[in-house]
Amino acid sequence: MSTIQGELEKAVLSFTGKASRIQGAGRTDAGVHARGQVAAFETDSKLSSSKIIGAMNFHLPEDIAIRDACQVETDFDPRRDATSREYRYTILNRANRSPLDDDQTYRVSRKLDIGKMNEAGKILQGEHDFVPFTNQEGSAKNTIRKVYRAEVQREGDFIWFDMLASAFLPQQVRRTIGSLIKIGTGDMEITEFREIAKSGITGAASQVAPAHGLCLMKVNYSKIGFGNENI
Repeated sequence: MSTIQGELEKAVLSFTGKASRIQGAGRTDAGVHARGQVAAFETDSKLSSSKIIGAMNFHLPEDIAIRDACQVETDFDPRRDATSREYRYTILNRANRSPLDDDQTYRVSRKLDIGKMNEAGKILQGEHDFVPFTNQEGSAKNTIRKVYRAEVQREGDFIWFDMLASAFLPQQVRRTIGSLIKIGTGDMEITEFREIAKSGITGAASQVAPAHGLCLMKVNYSKIGFGNENI
């Protein structure tokens, strides 16, 4: 079974002639999309960043593309050096399906109250123990995370849930939006959501939204930048 890391490493080998280990900013749940994943590798190639982008994209399959690149220090770690990450979960809130959007949205037919969903989201902002929003794998780690934003917005039939945090646990966003959807439909009260969030019980937020509605939008850093090199 091919992986994104594996395909990237094959592409590097193809245009440099040398194997290089790809380091990513982190794993995503299986089936999750990514618009802003960050990865790094070492090479002695003399190609400019812009030419490396072209070479990588030439050798990558059609469902993977490099958007930008820059040179970094050899001790750069895309996971540990990240200051925050941004995820977006997209909901199609209507009765009828959309063949054009089904692979990247989760359709909820019942009308969602985004006012109540946002009220609940505010409970998560700040530094908390997010063990109720992860699985057994995630609970084996340090489960303290700092959430800077947990916000729901609507445009027509589409609802977006954006979450910005220092880092994320496995299934954290999917379990969060799963509970927020229940609040939006009236199947869960905000008081119950608050109790779940403070419970300290692994996986207490038991509703896990499907992976295909989730997308890693951006990984933020303080020491690197993209798009600064001329072609």
